[in-house]
Amino acid sequence: MFGIILTVAAVVAVSWFVVKNHYPQIVLLVAGLALLALASAAGTPPLDAKHTTHFLGFDVVQVMSNLMSSRLAGLGLNIMAIGGFATYMERIGASKALVKLCVKPLQAIRSPYLLLALTYVVGQFIALFINSAVGLGLLLMASVYPLLIALGVTRVAAASVIATTCCLDLGPSSSNAMRAAELVKTDVVSYFIHGQIPVALCTVAVVAAMHFFMQRWFDKRDIASGRCTAQDTTPEDLSKAMEGAGPVHYAILPMLPLVLLIVFSPMVYAGVKLSLVTAIFVSLVAALLTDLLTRRALRDVLDATKAIFEGMGKVFISTVSLIICAETFATGLTKIGGINTMLHAAAGLEGAGLPVMLTVMMGIMILASVVTGSGNAAFFAFSPLLPDAAASVGVPLLPLVVPVQLAAGLARTMSPIVGVVIAVSGISGVTPFDIVRRTTPVMIAGLIMTVVSSLVFL
Repeated sequence: MFGIILTVAAVVAVSWFVVKNHYPQIVLLVAGLALLALASAAGTPPLDAKHTTHFLGFDVVQVMSNLMSSRLAGLGLNIMAIGGFATYMERIGASKALVKLCVKPLQAIRSPYLLLALTYVVGQFIALFINSAVGLGLLLMASVYPLLIALGVTRVAAASVIATTCCLDLGPSSSNAMRAAELVKTDVVSYFIHGQIPVALCTVAVVAAMHFFMQRWFDKRDIASGRCTAQDTTPEDLSKAMEGAGPVHYAILPMLPLVLLIVFSPMVYAGVKLSLVTAIFVSLVAALLTDLLTRRALRDVLDATKAIFEGMGKVFISTVSLIICAETFATGLTKIGGINTMLHAAAGLEGAGLPVMLTVMMGIMILASVVTGSGNAAFFAFSPLLPDAAASVGVPLLPLVVPVQLAAGLARTMSPIVGVVIAVSGISGVTPFDIVRRTTPVMIAGLIMTVVSSLVFL
C-alpha cells in the first residue's frame, strides 16, 4: 500500500511541475532518481549484483547511464535518423510536395464538416511518412487550414482536427511501433500489417466520424453563445501557403523508407534484410541525387544536407532525451513497487483476463501520456511492464501491446502541453485548452474503438 501511495504522490508531483511549464526532462529525471534512492533505502537496490558499482549513490545514477547507452545505440539512433530525414524532406520541399498532392482532392469538397473528417483521414495517411506530429501539424496549418477557413469552418474546429492528424503512431517508421515490435518479438513491418492495420482502420473511421459530428456540435454551441463566429479569421492564399514546395515528383521521396521496408521484409521479399536506419540513409542518398539532378546547383544541394544532422540533434533534444528521462522515472516507480502491486491486484481479480489487464495498462498509459505530453515517453517508459502483465493473466502479448501502444498517441492529443497542440493553437490564435476541449471526446471514442477492435481482431 505504501508503494501505491508513493507512486500516486510522485505522479501528482511530476504532473504539477510539468503543467507549470517546468522543463519536463529534468523533472522526470530528478523524480526518477529520487524514487530509486527511496527504493534503495527501503531495501530494493537499483541494480542487480552483476551490474552494481558497489556504491549505492553511483548505482542510482548508473540506472540512467545504462538506459542512455542502450537507447542511443538502438532505438535512439532510429528516432534521430527519422528526425534527420524528416528535416531534410522539409528543407528541399519534398514534404510540402506530398501535402500539396494530397490536398488537391480536398479542394473539390464543399461540405465544411465532411472536409474536416476527410482532412483527418488524409492527415493520418500522411503521418505514415511525416511522423512528427508538430511537423505535420505545421505543414497542414500552412496548406489545409486556409482552405478550411475559406469554407466557413471556425478557427478552433480547423485547428482541433489538424492537431489530431498524427494521433495514431502507425507504420514502420514510428518509434513506438519499433518498440512494440521488439516486445512481441517480430519485425516492425509484420507488426504494422498484422497488428496495427486492423485496429487502426476501425479507429480512423471512428475518429473521422466523431470529428464530423463533434466539431459541428461545438461550433453551433460556441456560435450560439457568442464564443466564436462562423468566419472569424481571414483566409490565406493557398499558393502562398505552399511556397517552397518541391516539384511534384518530390512527393515520392518522403515515402521511400516505408516502401523499402515493406518490399524488403518477410511479407514481400525476405532475401534481403534491411534495417530502418539503412533504409533511411538509402532514401537520403536517393533524395540527394534527385535534388541534384532537378536543381543542378551543387553548392545549394549540398548545403541543404545540413538539415539531416540538424534534425537529428533536434530530435535528440526533444524526444530521445525525454524518453530516457521518462524511463528513469518509470524505473523508479517500478522499484517502489506501486505499479506492480496494482498489476498483481488486477491479475488476482476473479475472472481477470485480457479486458481487465488491458484496462489497467491503458489507464497507466493514458495518464502518463497526458502528464508528459509525449506518447513516445509514456510508451517507452511503461512498455517493459506489458510482457509480465500479459503473462500474469495468461493472454497473448499482441492483443495487449497494440491497443496500449496506440492509446499513447491518442491520449497525447488530449494534453494541453503537447507540442502539436501548442504549435497549432499559436498559429490559429486559440488557446490549447480550447483545442483539447474539442479533441478529448473524439480521442475517448477512438480509445474505446481501439479496445473493441483489438479484442475482436487480435
